[in-house]
Amino acid sequence: MGRGRKPIFAIILAGGSGERFWPLSSPKRPKQFLKIFGGKSLIRQAMERVLPVVPVANIIVITAKTLAAATRAELPELPRENVILEPCRKNTASAIATALGEVLRRGGEDALAITLTADQLMKKPGVFRSLLVKSLGVAARKDVIVTLGVKPTYPATGFGYIDRERKIFVEKPDATTAARYLKSGKYLWNAGMFIFRAGALAAILEELSPELYNLSLAVSKAPSASRVLRRLYPTLTSVSFDYAVMERTRAIEVVSGDFGWDDVGGYAALAAHLPADAQGNIRLGKTRLLECTGCTLLGDGVRVSAFGLENIVIASCGDEVLVMPKSRSTELKRLFEVLPAGLAKIISK
Repeated sequence: MGRGRKPIFAIILAGGSGERFWPLSSPKRPKQFLKIFGGKSLIRQAMERVLPVVPVANIIVITAKTLAAATRAELPELPRENVILEPCRKNTASAIATALGEVLRRGGEDALAITLTADQLMKKPGVFRSLLVKSLGVAARKDVIVTLGVKPTYPATGFGYIDRERKIFVEKPDATTAARYLKSGKYLWNAGMFIFRAGALAAILEELSPELYNLSLAVSKAPSASRVLRRLYPTLTSVSFDYAVMERTRAIEVVSGDFGWDDVGGYAALAAHLPADAQGNIRLGKTRLLECTGCTLLGDGVRVSAFGLENIVIASCGDEVLVMPKSRSTELKRLFEVLPAGLAKIISK
């Protein structure tokens, strides 16, 4: 960086639980480590996507303590201290507040930061980087949180929506509200990426959430984050950054564009990224089928065979097999709510 330029950091949130692509993903190998999209894991794609804008020394990954070894193995070029481990899961607000403290410690209040997630796809990385540069310019000039907006294509209930004119953010509306937003043409999807000057976000947190502000401040003053997190994390409220901050502030600017964004939120999303045969079937790994239409077969363990089916997902990994209608793939998390301990009990049952 040239003299006088503000340091730029990228924070990759990578604490996934592995539910949306189970059994291919799991708590020990969540979605960001899958290599079914272009031969590279999603977390590696996330890092490589920002490298032309942010030096590798300034890329920070926030992940679960249980994913430390897997993350370092997947991103060996990252300095060891750039992989920050959460002692327990407390959602994205705590993760971003932790990262803010690290940015303040390393770069001061004038440092700029980009928060990203480790499990998204972008078909137009060049356009994405151009939007990042534009967003960094806005964040350098104004004390706001810049968020990237994407034009909605269907009434999704799993994304946040932004009214860019009124600077109103609504997290995960119900189906009726989402349909109204889509019809109005005024709303954009929130792509879950935020760009800000460190001092600006610190001031917003101080006003809206003393708990998060104190976490950031403690991390910024500590030699390393680990001791602070072990002490404070268990006491924190588990809440998303969207609910804790974005819905409660008007210090928002939106930069929008078509950069081929996809949250790849479940098996139904594979159709947009993987080749299908003439009958619309997608096949990966050890599979065979006959007289099937619109099915998704993924065999990463036992061979998956299908006959005479329509719009069904069958996925195997190790000795686990999933079978479900493709239309219900966004509901897969419900499977892990059947028992109190969730996925661990279902797997061991």
